[in-house]
Amino acid sequence: MTFSRIAPAVILFFLAPLVAEFLLGNLAITMLPALIVLAPMYGGGALLIREVVRRTGRGWPGMIVLALAYAVLEEGIITQSLFNPNYLGERLLDYGFLPALGIALPWTLFVLTLHTVWSISVPIALVEVLFPERRTTPWLGRPGLASTFVLFAIGSIAITAATLSTEAFVAPVPQLAGAAAAVIVLIVAAFSLPPELHRPADTSTRPAPGAWSVGAFSLAAGSIFMLITIFAQTLHLSDWWIPVALYLLLDAVVIVVIRSWSERQGWGDWHRLALAGGALLTYAWYAFPQPSVSLGNSAIDLAGNAVFAAGAVLLIAVAARRLQRAGSADSSAA
Repeated sequence: MTFSRIAPAVILFFLAPLVAEFLLGNLAITMLPALIVLAPMYGGGALLIREVVRRTGRGWPGMIVLALAYAVLEEGIITQSLFNPNYLGERLLDYGFLPALGIALPWTLFVLTLHTVWSISVPIALVEVLFPERRTTPWLGRPGLASTFVLFAIGSIAITAATLSTEAFVAPVPQLAGAAAAVIVLIVAAFSLPPELHRPADTSTRPAPGAWSVGAFSLAAGSIFMLITIFAQTLHLSDWWIPVALYLLLDAVVIVVIRSWSERQGWGDWHRLALAGGALLTYAWYAFPQPSVSLGNSAIDLAGNAVFAAGAVLLIAVAARRLQRAGSADSSAA
């Protein structure tokens, strides 16, 4: 097996944790060695989701539902941040706590969206447009898929053990069971969706918007999502339902708009890159006001944020260049 064959899988394996923790600004650049522990969980999860979806032809709706299942698994069972009243000393459940469920709705919606969109979906989309000729085909054989599952299991267990050793918190059994049930329901729902080949053919005569417009929409939507959280924290809003309502409204608008655009004529890889790129740039700017876990907003932390932001821009540029070359090759062949 040549490296070029598995290159997309390897890139996704490491890109997912880089986006999820480092581009976000949650972890400082000095903690890059933590990739050894983070990649099996984040990268293994993203790669498993991508491979299973592409093998079964479920397409992006199935991808997103499975990404949400991953989010519930990580935050509800592995780290248990959905239920821990003082996770990392942040008191994340004080704001909008619902005693009946044992969760804080603002934090739950925020963190599940982060993982669904940025930790899983964005890295998958970016790597697929980096390799447009293999966008919908499997990247791994059965041995590679099995190995990825083992790595994901090991990484998840390692993060669980590390969290338990530092947090000394275990959620009540009903909450853990509820999270596990939610994961199972979401997985079943993902595989209940019809394969892309079985969906009705696109009959829309309206053209898809330009890629620049799609990218601007993605960046604006992602930025609004982050600003809702920043303003709620800065203004100390006592009415927690306000950010919750704004999150849900924004989610609904994004889903409706992207679904409508993706069904129009001409929708393709450039639009997918624009969506992923806009989301990536959202994390790039958000990292600067976001203090890292270990270094806060120190000079080293800010310098690291600049490095990761530059890397994000470079990745978008490389993906765009590869799409240009793929388009030129198709034109020449025609």
